[in-house]
Amino acid sequence: MITSIQGTLTSASALQAIIELNGLGYEVNVPVTTAERLPLPGTQVKLHTLVIYREDAQTLYGFTSAAELDFFRLMIETVTGVGPKLALTIMSRLSLPSLESAIRSGDIATLAKCQGIGRKTAERLIVELKSKLGGSGPAADSATGEPGGPRGNHRDAVGALIALGYKAADADEAVRRAALSLGPDASTEALIKRALS
Repeated sequence: MITSIQGTLTSASALQAIIELNGLGYEVNVPVTTAERLPLPGTQVKLHTLVIYREDAQTLYGFTSAAELDFFRLMIETVTGVGPKLALTIMSRLSLPSLESAIRSGDIATLAKCQGIGRKTAERLIVELKSKLGGSGPAADSATGEPGGPRGNHRDAVGALIALGYKAADADEAVRRAALSLGPDASTEALIKRALS
């Protein structure tokens, strides 16, 4: 099992990265939310990975954080009708904090806006994952184990933009871009200000 890959990023697109390691180039399928955080080609990168073996293919999926990989694995192993391609599509549309928040709050409308997901699949995501995410309480931050933290700040900033009238997916994208420019430890207020500018 390949659990991570670290090497030189030779090229990247919205859904794929090529990482060279020991003279071999590995094709890694990534969600847009991971592709946004990849460094420039020619630099070192590390991705947390999962290999899925099929009769006719071996496909490598990669994520910038272990929490994203765990959520991807949880979706494909738990939710009926959600395979790797659909899970990657879902994670390309919404960041992990927004996905977790939508599932915890039972926000079918936000989930159903992901390409390839209808109302029934959105309902299945909520029903089959809500208990595994710890119900309706705030998520523990992956880095600190405490409620809030960088993921909590992201979630709070998205919530504030939604309260201002943004659509959930647009709010999530604006906050993701703000986090890219401000860094992973940006406060909720800083994320909101940058997203609105």
